[in-house]
Amino acid sequence: MTVYVDASVLLRRILRQPNSLANWRQIRTGVTSRLSETEGARTLDRGRIEAAATDEAVATAREAYLQAMESFEIVEVTRTVLSRAAQPLSVTLGTLDAIHLASAVLWRERKRRNIVFATHDGGLALAARASGLRVIGV
Repeated sequence: MTVYVDASVLLRRILRQPNSLANWRQIRTGVTSRLSETEGARTLDRGRIEAAATDEAVATAREAYLQAMESFEIVEVTRTVLSRAAQPLSVTLGTLDAIHLASAVLWRERKRRNIVFATHDGGLALAARASGLRVIGV
């Protein structure tokens, strides 16, 4: 299965948090945005500060996160992606989520292949469904 994975799914998996994506082992081709790299780093660093995670725990999680990112096909945050993300949507969506959605939709259009959208965010899942994507993770 080809799956677009947003940062929430990858972080929940790396941090071994409850309710991580049940379909993880079914992913044959993983796709994500370059944005996920930054989102992951910021979230892990925030955990160090807010949750008093040790430097070692954060370094280990960051290493695992970056290794996981290397296994994904990356959609760069280009002018086209940003332009698409700026277009009106049928549901309310924040900027970062709109970039993830635009990345997945553009990947599908360019590759002419179906892609499943994995997220743990209800609003993003709704927007992905409204864009014609099958959604898992919520």
